[in-house]
Amino acid sequence: MGESHPYKKYVAGLVAGVATVLVGHPFDTVKVKLQKHNTEAHGITYRNGLHCTARILRTEGIRGLYSGATSSFVGVAFESSILFGIYSQMKQALQRSSQTSGPQIQVIVPSAAYSGAIISFVLCPSELVKCRMQVQGTDTLVPVSSRYNSPLDCALTTVKNEGVKGIFRGGFTTLLRESIGNAIFFSVYENVRHHMHAQLKNASSDDSNLVDVGVGILSGGLGGMAFWSAVLPLDVAKTKIQTASDKNHSRNPFQILSSIYTRNGLKGCYVGLGPTIVRAFPANAAAIVTLELAMKLLDIKHD
Repeated sequence: MGESHPYKKYVAGLVAGVATVLVGHPFDTVKVKLQKHNTEAHGITYRNGLHCTARILRTEGIRGLYSGATSSFVGVAFESSILFGIYSQMKQALQRSSQTSGPQIQVIVPSAAYSGAIISFVLCPSELVKCRMQVQGTDTLVPVSSRYNSPLDCALTTVKNEGVKGIFRGGFTTLLRESIGNAIFFSVYENVRHHMHAQLKNASSDDSNLVDVGVGILSGGLGGMAFWSAVLPLDVAKTKIQTASDKNHSRNPFQILSSIYTRNGLKGCYVGLGPTIVRAFPANAAAIVTLELAMKLLDIKHD
């Protein structure tokens, strides 16, 4: 393959982000509603992900599953572009000093953690808007007077009521989630991809495209499941922080998780695990398959 221009990696990452939202957003809506309502001391709770999905479809229709998708498309597309672009460039820079072939954990972890920390500044505002739009829907749990008309209305109202700092509520928790989660994601993805290609290197060239898709599905899917299995408690805390109506609500994720654990046990810290894991495999598989297809079309050499 030819030499790739750095910007091409950002373009490939952006396309991968769009694929992630298309496939994964409905599952994410169910996850956020479960995290918001099933960790409250009082109020209506959902029995499970299917019960939550059925309620959304009954009260809001299919569109309800894509509540907040506009901000998610923008946020995740740019986040994915920055994530894959910075990760790839930093990994290349660190690999120059090493002659070892194959995935290098000492290169992957800092590259992924750094790129994860950077994208948290993009993700935090977009996820705050997304979560608040997802939580309200047309559900009777949220009074009509408190509902936002659009993602833009949500963002402007948040800034008006809470200041610019309000739109970055949950920023520290988002940074922790993305740094730790992406270090795990890329470690799993790179190693699964490398070992699968090593095992399948004798596959006929006629089947190479099919092999690449299969490897992308498995490596991306397993990486996504590992990401969310590790950091879901931080995501629960982030949802609580970003959707709290009280401006003085605690923003300390460990304090919030301690409170949830006291009230609901370990199960409370992993609320929404079902739809999250169900979403993680197809959404991340779609992202990686799309990413690698875009890399081929843009003539980007895989590191």
